[in-house]
Amino acid sequence: MSYSPEALEAFAQTIALGSFSAAARRLGKSQSTISEAISRLEIDLGLELFDRSTRHPALTEAGRALEGRIEDVLAASDTLRRAAGRLAEGMEPRLTLVLSDANQFAEFQARMTELDQRFPELELECVFAEHGDAINLIQSGRASLGLLSAQASYPPEVGYATIVERADFGIFVSHNHPLAAEEAVDYHHLAQHRALRLNTIVDESVPTDDLPSGARRSWSAPNYLLLMDMAIFGFGWSALPRWLVSTCGQGRLKELKVPGWPRSSAVDVIWSRQKSLGPAGTWLLDTLLEGRGGY
Repeated sequence: MSYSPEALEAFAQTIALGSFSAAARRLGKSQSTISEAISRLEIDLGLELFDRSTRHPALTEAGRALEGRIEDVLAASDTLRRAAGRLAEGMEPRLTLVLSDANQFAEFQARMTELDQRFPELELECVFAEHGDAINLIQSGRASLGLLSAQASYPPEVGYATIVERADFGIFVSHNHPLAAEEAVDYHHLAQHRALRLNTIVDESVPTDDLPSGARRSWSAPNYLLLMDMAIFGFGWSALPRWLVSTCGQGRLKELKVPGWPRSSAVDVIWSRQKSLGPAGTWLLDTLLEGRGGY
């Protein structure tokens, strides 16, 4: 028995967004179309997937049991589309990548050099964004591929895989900051001084659950480059990518000795499951995932 991809996508979006109407808006369809698609899926499976007796549809026990399986089917369908894209003739005229200030890898630079050699006519655009903002660029179709610090979850229409490289973070202050005079700093000391943080929609760049939110007010910026400048000016302490400080900090920041730091964060590559990648984008995705056993 085969199952409609549209019905599976409607199921996944309803779970992610919490209602048939929200799933309909995301997919550009009517609410009745989404409801009918899920009803057909329930008929095909011979199971009730949602309890419709409440204001918002809730997964039944069967729905919860099949949630992961349906995600596997959607992922397999996405892999099939990408495989077909590898065989398709034609070259996308433009490839847009969304990147994070947190990530800088020698391997990625080598891949970009090879991309230039393989696709010399390709117009390449790089856009810098963090976390939720990066995901939005993929969802909207503004960007084709993204590299960002791994997030706890992604929308159903966003494909993702963890690459081999990781992003390293440390806690930094300017040399004239009071904390710079300390041989070692604990979280109590950090809480006495202003924190500099990202103000993006989702901030999961590096595990910071045990860091103090700050007894004093915090300042924020939309990217790590601006946070680094704010730290250089002495406005507070910040968890920053170590490569960024090493390359662009010009020795103006001190890395604090804090228990559990420095830390590393897994890095994901993301793409849209609703839009096929061209030959260049597919090649770049494949090469980024080399060495991790497939995707």
